[in-house]
Amino acid sequence: MDLIKSRQELEKAVAALEKSEFVTIDTEFIRETTFWPELCLIQMASPDVTALVDPLAEGMDLAPFFRLMADENVVKVFHAARQDIEIIYNRGGLIPHPIFDTQVAAMVCGFGDSISYDQLVLKITGEHIDKSSRFTDWRHRPLSEKQLRYALADVTHLIPVYEHLKEELVREGREGWLKEEMDVLTACETYDPHPDDAWKRLKMRARKPIELAVLQHIAAWREREARERNVPRGRVMKDDALYEVAQQQPRDVSALGRLRTVPKGWERSAPAAGLLKAVNDALALPKEELPKLPRHQQAPEGAAAAAELIKVLLKLVAEKEGVAPKMLASTDDIERIAADGEKADVPALHGWRREVFGDQALRLLRGEIALRFASRRIETFTPDSALQNAAE
Repeated sequence: MDLIKSRQELEKAVAALEKSEFVTIDTEFIRETTFWPELCLIQMASPDVTALVDPLAEGMDLAPFFRLMADENVVKVFHAARQDIEIIYNRGGLIPHPIFDTQVAAMVCGFGDSISYDQLVLKITGEHIDKSSRFTDWRHRPLSEKQLRYALADVTHLIPVYEHLKEELVREGREGWLKEEMDVLTACETYDPHPDDAWKRLKMRARKPIELAVLQHIAAWREREARERNVPRGRVMKDDALYEVAQQQPRDVSALGRLRTVPKGWERSAPAAGLLKAVNDALALPKEELPKLPRHQQAPEGAAAAAELIKVLLKLVAEKEGVAPKMLASTDDIERIAADGEKADVPALHGWRREVFGDQALRLLRGEIALRFASRRIETFTPDSALQNAAE
């Protein structure tokens, strides 16, 4: 089993793959010690062609691969595509299109929440995948035949999985559901978040506007520093240290060196100078330019009970439609619908999710439908019809 190590060989493989209506794709990468994942192997397959590409080969040019990723006539099939697409976006400056994510399609088709690749292959094809090579250091060369077989299996088994799920989506009339999900998955902002938004991933709840301003500035500093140095965020500064800096707001080297979470001596390093500048920039903001604290409104009376009813409805609808509950609504969706009703701006009240579940959740809140336990199962009913039946 040979690795493709030159552009000439890759051109030949891509030319063959371009003749297919779809190509299954997977990547192997390492990212434990870097900000950007290090691409180590590319696997591709069609019903007639298989290819293993070595991105680490000396002088390797991946231009033909990126051309295939941009080919609108070939569907690119991934399982759990987000990290693979992130790598392609980072290396090639493009997002593959059109794509089909079998993990998302499986949830739409009722295979459960975030089903793993090997479990999905087992359920659809009955084949067991050997996962003994899953912890391979894919940077190491040469790769063994066993490792290459393992890598190739990640795309060859994906062919019947894709064909099965595609047929099921057509049969159930749910192609539009998947398209909406793929539109989100192929949006550029999904893979290139702005450093100024880095604070949103942090768990600290600021108590004052100035704390939030400092947190925003130093989180953006860390994000840029990590990207430029290509190291994990925690290698620049750990979250706990960011929180202490946001609270204590050190203006100079001496104050920074007194913080418990800052390693001794680090305060005199070059990165520390960037951190202090970010802190002082935030402290220099005029009062009117300080960010407003996110509002955490107390839920109205009865919202908690309403949320519990909506959760029951969610399970009922998911079972009826044969779709994973997670695809219809998240816990946050449910809580916000229970608190804000129609005004809740959540995915469950948009697109196909609203048609399938969201409208029913709102009707439940308005009392237009209700839940009851009958014949050992929970069902929905309209209260007026229940009163009419009782009168008769």
